[in-house]
Formats: sequence, structure tokens, C-alpha cells
Amino acid sequence: MPKLKVLLLTGRTIDQGTGKEYGKLSEEYLKSVAVCEVDSDNIISLGIKENDNIKVITDFGSVVVKAKESARGPHPMIVFIPYGPWANLIVDPKTHGTGMPSLKGLSAEIEPALDEKVLSLPDLLKECYGKG
Repeated sequence: MPKLKVLLLTGRTIDQGTGKEYGKLSEEYLKSVAVCEVDSDNIISLGIKENDNIKVITDFGSVVVKAKESARGPHPMIVFIPYGPWANLIVDPKTHGTGMPSLKGLSAEIEPALDEKVLSLPDLLKECYGKG
């Protein structure tokens, strides 16, 4: 199975903000946050299509999200996940005295996860924290 070493960035997006207005349990929020924007050449390298499931893996955890072809670029080997519960699972929870975790420039790997599903927020909370 192909796997790529990438640099992970997280941040706010308009879609994430709009999705939150529908409620964090809504399908709109899930579609706006449980995604990873990937350079078009990297999508080809992975042998996947837009909206296929991919796994993003860092030293802090892993999460399955939908691959989304980035509208910006080219930016090979750089991926982006909007702020939210899915991104929170894979960033360094330590704040190193700043009060904010490191949300940019994390080493990561991405790989196809066609046989795994993107968890809903209640399922994600239950699986990762024992709450739902």
C-alpha cells in the first residue's frame, strides 16, 4: 500500500466555520472538518480519488478522514486538516508553556484507508475517549 511522508498543517477554514453553524453533530460539520486537503499529484501517487478515505498518522495518533483535492497549490508533500476533533487526535497535545498545542508543521504520513470509515463525532468520542 502506498504511503507518503508529508508535512501537516491545521487551521481554520470558511467551510469549517459554516459547518459549525449547523451544529457539531451535523453532516455539514463532518464534511467540512473530517477532511484532508492533499496536492493533486499526491492524490495520484497514493492511487486514490477525491473523497476516498485516507489515514493520517503522526507521532501522536492517527485518524481516518476524506481526501480532498486541494484548490491551492501546487504544494507537494504538504497536507491540511481543518481544526476540529479529527485534527485534535493527531497534533501534539503539549503546549510547551504557550497554552496552545503545535498545530503547524507536523511530520505525518498519509495512506489509503479504503477499508476503514470516517467516524462520526459521537463515534470518534466514544472510541477515543470512552464518551459519546
